[in-house]
Amino acid sequence: MRIIKTNDVTEMSRKAANIISAQIILNPKSVLGLATGGSPIGTYKELIQRYKTGDLDFSTITSVNLDEYKGLSGDNNQSYRYFMNHNLFHHVNIHLENTFVPNGTIEDATKACSDFERKIEVVGGIDLQLLGLGHNGHIGFNEPSDSFSKETHCVELTQSTIDANTRFFEKSEDVPKQAYTMGIGTIMKARKILVIVSGEAKADILAQVIQGPITPHVPASILQLHHDVTIIADAAALSKVTL
Repeated sequence: MRIIKTNDVTEMSRKAANIISAQIILNPKSVLGLATGGSPIGTYKELIQRYKTGDLDFSTITSVNLDEYKGLSGDNNQSYRYFMNHNLFHHVNIHLENTFVPNGTIEDATKACSDFERKIEVVGGIDLQLLGLGHNGHIGFNEPSDSFSKETHCVELTQSTIDANTRFFEKSEDVPKQAYTMGIGTIMKARKILVIVSGEAKADILAQVIQGPITPHVPASILQLHHDVTIIADAAALSKVTL
């Protein structure tokens, strides 16, 4: 596990963009695993700027996203498909037919998850997976549990995750209670993993992820077993980690 300490979130985003940019340049046919939420927005802005200056070409890149809310269509402004379109895809020359997000409108969870898992296999697996870190240690929507999930599956979101998402919806009852997400096993198959974390609020959980026991009650702790993980975090997030 490689840990890169930055002064602030801006530097964190820039360094994460450096790693993703290198992946794209060295392998223009890369499959990128992408994340949503507040953490990657700065990184996506950096990537967009590099595309606009002619430094990056996304035309032969494929992407697969970690997760999607069950019940939301891609044109819903709180769906993760909408997020990706508006925060990255519509601003670079990636072909939308090469961008894959779990289909939240498929009611049959078994079908939705198996379809997405099969899609990851068809595109050749993930070369670099970008992750954020939830306050309870979740990655994707893999919540604390008694066991590590394996493949893409449907999850019941914990109350803490639902509460964290409430600010994005007009009414609390509109917040989805379920989501389709890559499993821990699927994430761990990625050839490289890049985790970005910022803020003092993540300090306790990040310390558990890096230095605590490997346990499904802290899902991201499994990353200790991956052969190629880079964590980029600002000083606040790393304040409780002994480096």
